Amino acid sequence: MPDRLTLGFDTSAAHCAAALLRGDRVLVQRREEMTKGQAERLMPLLEEVLADAGVTWRDIDVIGVGTGPGNFTGVRIAVAAARGLALSLKIPAIGISATEAAAHDVPRPCRIVIPTRGDEVIWQDFTAEDSEGGRPQQAATGALPPGPAPAAPAVPTAVAIAHLAAARADIPAPRPAPLYMRPADAAPARDAPPVILP
Repeated sequence: MPDRLTLGFDTSAAHCAAALLRGDRVLVQRREEMTKGQAERLMPLLEEVLADAGVTWRDIDVIGVGTGPGNFTGVRIAVAAARGLALSLKIPAIGISATEAAAHDVPRPCRIVIPTRGDEVIWQDFTAEDSEGGRPQQAATGALPPGPAPAAPAVPTAVAIAHLAAARADIPAPRPAPLYMRPADAAPARDAPPVILP
């Protein structure tokens, strides 16, 4: 379906970003920098993107969502929204990692390096043969193994997510899930009594 409408969005970093594509053509894109408030801003932003393009939710054919790695809460916000929208609209939702999005349309081979908090980075190498590049890894800044020079993204994050989701829409895949580099810090209490609902 070359003219399908694809909505891509991401809240995995200090932003709330969205893009709407018809086929390969970008109809609308928005990015708002924010360190918090993505949960309150995401749905209104998506509504604005749809309104600017003159379409409704029922016109959307595919959803692409950034799955991280990134901000723990931000990743969960976008993934939960994508899964809920896909379920209610009965359309596919495709998860795209932050490194895949950053590598979209960048000549191969390339290395994507994304700064995180402190002195660590998320990185991933992409070769011509392996367009998806495996899985992101974490390392201390300045401690990366030999490889290609780090490359800058070629297109905005949400646009890349939408392009990649559209290209994968017909390939069976599991529901989007957050991509974390380490397990959550919180754990359930060991001796907590079970919760019994009425």
